[in-house]
Amino acid sequence: MKGSVAYRSIQKRGLHIGLLPEMAAAVNPTTPITLDHDLDVLPEAGRRLTVAQYAEHVDDLAARLWAAGVRPDEHVVIYKTANADHWMLAAAVSRIGGVVVNLSPALDARTVGVLLERVGRPTLLSDGAKLDVLADVPLADLTRRVITSAGEREGAVALAGLAGAPRVKPVVRPIDEAAVITHTSGTTGIPKLVVHTPRTQGIRLLPQWRLLSLMRKKETVAINVPFVHSRMVAAMSLALLKEYPVLLMRETGPAEVAEQFVKHRPAFVEALPNSLMEWEGLADDPRAPFGSVKVFSSTFDAIHPGTMSRLLHASDRRGALFFQIYGQSEVGPAVGRAYFRHSAHKANGRCVGWAMPGGAARIRVVSRDGNPPSETNPGYIEVAWDGIAKTYFGEQERYDTNRDGQWWRTGDVGYRTRFGCLHMLDREVDMIPGVKSSLEIEDVLLSRLPELTELVVVQGPKSEPVPVICTADDTPLDLNRWRAAAAAFPQLADPVQIPQAELPRTATLKVQRLALARRFEEQPQTRA
Repeated sequence: MKGSVAYRSIQKRGLHIGLLPEMAAAVNPTTPITLDHDLDVLPEAGRRLTVAQYAEHVDDLAARLWAAGVRPDEHVVIYKTANADHWMLAAAVSRIGGVVVNLSPALDARTVGVLLERVGRPTLLSDGAKLDVLADVPLADLTRRVITSAGEREGAVALAGLAGAPRVKPVVRPIDEAAVITHTSGTTGIPKLVVHTPRTQGIRLLPQWRLLSLMRKKETVAINVPFVHSRMVAAMSLALLKEYPVLLMRETGPAEVAEQFVKHRPAFVEALPNSLMEWEGLADDPRAPFGSVKVFSSTFDAIHPGTMSRLLHASDRRGALFFQIYGQSEVGPAVGRAYFRHSAHKANGRCVGWAMPGGAARIRVVSRDGNPPSETNPGYIEVAWDGIAKTYFGEQERYDTNRDGQWWRTGDVGYRTRFGCLHMLDREVDMIPGVKSSLEIEDVLLSRLPELTELVVVQGPKSEPVPVICTADDTPLDLNRWRAAAAAFPQLADPVQIPQAELPRTATLKVQRLALARRFEEQPQTRA
């Protein structure tokens, strides 16, 4: 089977992650998958697999889950320590017709308890470390059964004890029924559970299949995104069907990342915006860990132009580019644009791109007040295509409030230029009176003050825009440099400096702006 044939099959029948490893093995059984850590569920498997071995492990784990009592149509919540085996276990659940519910290991016990209750007595697939986190959650009342992926726990079924269970035939879920459930970032409270179907997952591959076509050779793709995120489904599917060697990474520390990149020399890097910001310093590493990279890609959030420019200048590849995709869990990839080495630093960070070709999403901006959307009067950003998630599990009304026929309201505000570029200015809930765009201010000041490692503008207790800053090694900010850089933004209050470790973040490392703003109401702050 050729990758293009498998891809056409997915477009017709939907993407079933339980069948994907087997399908990829049929395309090329020798495609290598390299890990930067051991698999908790199969520690003997090692860190270098072929896709055929990967498919075999998924089949084995599916048999064990069946022996543990999991059956088709059953919801299986996976909440475990961050590890690449999460995606493998999700594929195993899918392979026997279960509905995968991926919960981030970053979620706290209270949030997990709320989500378990919302799902309605699912099977919980976890491990010892996370079951300790859930010690005060009444799992006996909230779950049908508990299965451990590593170790043993009283009252739970251990997958390790089910090795050698008889293999079972795959169960294919209906193309428009729930297949994988992920959750939103939770920047405004308890995350929403986003329902993806085989059809919506398959459609989302369309624009990204063409992006990977930029790579003519079968070079390594490094994937460093949360294993629980809907983005992981697309990233793994595309790389394996394209027969690209995969470097699947858990570690995000610059030292560990540099070691892996120097050793494996990836040509394509997919990572979180905040991870890429953290890695900027590697541009000066004499080993040139980014020297082999042809394409940097990020999908989760807008990224600062200065970061893109520095990474691109660290590449030795001719025509190296940074491809940014704007989207969200509910809609997948909506628009995108490429940045190049000699122009990225001059880019407007608020311009997130144009509609992508080939059956991708359509975009419109709707007025908030009856006047045409513009730079000074941003409107609601809405998306329409068949890749939009089916619903919010257990919150249909909430889903319906964002849906207007085929159009989905993203919660972001912005405008389109006369050339068609979509400019995203802010989340609607983060808008501050008298501020055109908090994100634009952040872009500008981060480019002017390289000593800043993070800058977030939030609303203070008197509705004033307060810049919260972090610096390398928490070094005190030079206020004279700040005043000179921020002179163009007289509406800003004095900056507040905090340790970067104190920034409240989501599972995808986005800053929880509302939680940060609440700090100003709950406790006095020391200005920088």
